[in-house]
Amino acid sequence: MLSYIKRKLSESDGGTSVVPVTSSCGGGVSSSNSSSSNSNSVGGRTSADDLVRKTSQMSMDNEAIAYGEDALLQELGYRNATDLQETIYDLLRGIRDPEKPCTLEDLNVIYEDGIFVLPPTRSNVSVVRIEFNPTVPHCSLATLIGLCIRVKVERGLPHNIKLDIYIKKGAHQTEDEINKQINDKERIAAAMENPNLRELVENCIKDEE
Repeated sequence: MLSYIKRKLSESDGGTSVVPVTSSCGGGVSSSNSSSSNSNSVGGRTSADDLVRKTSQMSMDNEAIAYGEDALLQELGYRNATDLQETIYDLLRGIRDPEKPCTLEDLNVIYEDGIFVLPPTRSNVSVVRIEFNPTVPHCSLATLIGLCIRVKVERGLPHNIKLDIYIKKGAHQTEDEINKQINDKERIAAAMENPNLRELVENCIKDEE
């Protein structure tokens, strides 16, 4: 591939190119022929730098290149972390409360500021943390709500993410125990095998017709 790029650059420059050399001290710019012995005497560094510069220009094609987390998110189809955050919020806002004729958005159990897109794992998997706020500190349905959130997101996104779900700090009397339950894969799988509990979850997360 490198030899192909070099050949293409050579053809575009007509066989010989004039390579600008900038002083490392920020001084003036001089020109030297790439075929001269002076250019070759620096180990081809000038030619290599020029090759990198031109190759970068060719690959950009006037479009911005994404780096790090944004690059991973764009591979998944999102513009940035905010786009993923909004997508997840749209999935969750319509979940119905298990007892009341309201959605979790109506009750402020789910809110957009409680969705955090975190740095990816070492295996390059996106990480999302969702925080929710039970209506009362002794809410007996907090575990069920956390389960509904997990199932809704995992079904609604067309790709794998690492999902961490937590009760808002200080919002529930037994938040630590509930957090363990709704982030334990074995407990989640066991819960969804219970037909009565599964029916409750399905009724809460189903889309309105």
